[in-house]
Amino acid sequence: MQIAVFGRGFPTYARDNIAAMFRKFSELHVDLWIYEPLYSFLLEKADLHPETAGLFTDHESLPGDVDFLFSLGGDGTFLETVTLVRDSGIPVLGVNIGRLGFLSYISQETMNESLDSVFSGKFDIEERMMLQVETTNHSLEGLDVALNEVRVYKSSGSLITIHVRTEEELLSSYWADGLLLSTPTGSTAYNLSVGGPIVVPESHSIILSPIAPHNLTVRPLVLPDSAVLKLSVDTRDPHFQLALDSRTTDLTVDTGITVKKAGYTLKMVRIEKISFYSTLRNKLMWGADKRN
Repeated sequence: MQIAVFGRGFPTYARDNIAAMFRKFSELHVDLWIYEPLYSFLLEKADLHPETAGLFTDHESLPGDVDFLFSLGGDGTFLETVTLVRDSGIPVLGVNIGRLGFLSYISQETMNESLDSVFSGKFDIEERMMLQVETTNHSLEGLDVALNEVRVYKSSGSLITIHVRTEEELLSSYWADGLLLSTPTGSTAYNLSVGGPIVVPESHSIILSPIAPHNLTVRPLVLPDSAVLKLSVDTRDPHFQLALDSRTTDLTVDTGITVKKAGYTLKMVRIEKISFYSTLRNKLMWGADKRN
C-alpha cells in the first residue's frame, strides 16, 4: 500500500497522535510519501523521523498510484489537496488538527479507532462534486476547480454588479459585495455564513448566494448541477476578485467567467458510522436544544 501525507505543521498537543499514526504506517509496511515542507517540520520541529519512499511538492511529483492521501490540518488544508490530486482519483482522508474540521472524518479523539477502520476496509468513498471555472482572458494555470465555492468579489469599498446568465437567459443582476457559487460540500462553509441553505453532499446542485446584497428581495437560489452559468461584472474599479476556495486572483472588469460542474469529482474517504447528519449535530450544533 502507498500513502501520501500532506500538511504544513501541527500544534504540540497533536504530536503523540501524529507519531502513533506514523508508527501504524511503519507496522503495516506502508510506502510513505510526505509533502516536503511537512517532512521538514517533522524533523526540525516535532522530532519525528518517519521512513519515506519519497517526498512530493506538487501535483506533478505526487505519485498517481497512491492509495490514499492523508490531509493533516483543518478544512483549509483539506481544500489545498484539490490542487494536488486534481483528476488523479486519489482518495483524500482528512485528519483534523485544526478548529472545526468539518471535512475531516478523523479527529484527535478517535485517531486509533479511525485508522483501524481505514486499514480494515471499514470506510466508504464519497464522490464530492466540484466546480470548474473558465475565464475569457486570464489563465488559471490548471487550478481551475473548487471543492467548496467560487467567489466573485469587489476589490475595494464600492459594491459591484454581477450579471448571471444561464441557458442564455438572464437569471439576475446582483448589486452586492460579491456572489458565492457553492457546491453541496461548500454549503456548510462561506455559504452558510451569508445565509445560504445547507445542502446534503449527494444533492446534484449549485447554490447561488449573494454577499451583502443591496436589495431586500434577493435571496439564495439552488440550481441543478447541469446549469452552465456565465458571469460578467460592472464596477467602478478596473479589477475585481475571483476566488476558488482559498485561491484568489484579480481580474480585469472586462473578463467573462463561466462556472459549471467539473468533469471529475474529489474522492473523500468517510469512516463507517460517521454520517453527514451526525457531523452537522456534533460540529455545527445542529438542533442543539437543552430539551433534547
